[in-house]
Amino acid sequence: MNLALRDVRHNLGRFLLTCLGLSLLLGVVLSMIGIYRGLVDEALTLVRAPGADLWVVESGTRGPFAESSRIPGDTRDAVARLAGVAAAGALTFQSVEAAHRGRTLRLYVVGYEPGRPGEPKRLAAGRPITRSHYEMLADRRAGLEIGERVRLGRDSYEVVGLTEGIVASGGDPVVHLTLKDSQRLQFELDPPAARRELARGARPAGLDTVNAVVARMLPGVPAVGVEAEAARWKHLGALTQEDQEGLLLKSVVEKARRQIGLFTGILLAVSAVVIALILYTLTMDKVKAIATLKLIGAPDRTIVALIVQQALAMGIIGWSAGTLLILLAKDHFPRRLLLLPEDALMLGVAVLVLCVAASGLGVRLALKVDPATALGG
Repeated sequence: MNLALRDVRHNLGRFLLTCLGLSLLLGVVLSMIGIYRGLVDEALTLVRAPGADLWVVESGTRGPFAESSRIPGDTRDAVARLAGVAAAGALTFQSVEAAHRGRTLRLYVVGYEPGRPGEPKRLAAGRPITRSHYEMLADRRAGLEIGERVRLGRDSYEVVGLTEGIVASGGDPVVHLTLKDSQRLQFELDPPAARRELARGARPAGLDTVNAVVARMLPGVPAVGVEAEAARWKHLGALTQEDQEGLLLKSVVEKARRQIGLFTGILLAVSAVVIALILYTLTMDKVKAIATLKLIGAPDRTIVALIVQQALAMGIIGWSAGTLLILLAKDHFPRRLLLLPEDALMLGVAVLVLCVAASGLGVRLALKVDPATALGG
C-alpha cells in the first residue's frame, strides 16, 4: 500500500490546488528563462545577418550597436582595398516610428547596398529590392504585407519582400532600405531646419555618411590581422565578428540577464517556500495517523518516504503543467520566447532538489511526533 497516494486521495482538492499554483510559478520561471534566451537570440540575429567577418566603425567608438558611430561613406572603398578583404559593404542603422493603418509602428531601419555584404540572405516571401529608391523589405513581425506602402520620414516605401526572424535587440522588427534611402531618412534635414542652418551660416552636412562598414575576408585570411591594419593605417575602429557579438551581449543584454536571473531566483525561492508550507500543513493534519504508524511499529523511513514522495509528486506535476502551459502560450508573448529542452530539464532537476529540501520541514515535524499521541482524545 502506498501511503503517499492514499493521503493524496484523502486531500485531493488541496493537493491539486497546490500543484496548480506551483505550475503557474514554475511556468513564469520557465518563461523568464525563455525570454532571456529569446533576447540573446534576437540581439545576435541582427549582428549575424550580414554574414560579416569584420566590422569597421568610427575610431574610438564601439558602434554601431553599443554606441553611436558615423564614418564617411567612401570608407567602404578604403576597407575593400585592404589586403585580405574579399568584399565590403556600408550599412546604416536607426530606430523610427511610423503611423500606419491607425497604429504606430516602431521599426529598426537597416540601410544596405544591394549586391554587397549586409544584404539579407534569405527572403520568406516576395523579391529583393531592385530599384534604388522607395522599396523596402520588412520582417513578418512588423505585420506588413507585400504591396503595402509605409511612410517613413517624407517618403513612402513599398514592401516588396518579407524576411523572417530579423529583429533588433529591443525586439523591434527590422526593415531594410537601400543605403541611399536610409541615408536620406537618417541624415537629411527637414526644409525648415535646413533653412535655419543656412541662415546661421552653417554648411549642411553631406548625406554620404554611414554607421558601419562590414567586410568579408578571403578564405584563410584571419580577420584579426585586417582589424589591426584598419586601425593603424586608416585610423578607424575595427571589430571582428566574435568581438562584435561579445560586445553586444555585454553592453546590451547584460543588465537584462541580471534582472531576469534575480527574478528567477526569487520565484524559485517562493516555490520552495510554498511547497514547504503545504507539506508542513499536510503533515500537521495527519499527526495522529503518523503517531498510529509509529505505535504499530512502522519505521521512520516509511514516514519520511510518505512526505518526500508527496513533495516530489507536487514538483513533477507542477513542472509538467507549467511547461505545457508555456508551450501553449509562448506564441502570444510580446517578446520572443526561445524554449530549449535542456533549460526545461535543468529546471526540472532544480525543482526536484527544491522539493526534497522543502520536505525537510514536514519530515522534521513527523519525526518528532510522539507515538502516545495516537492514544489521546
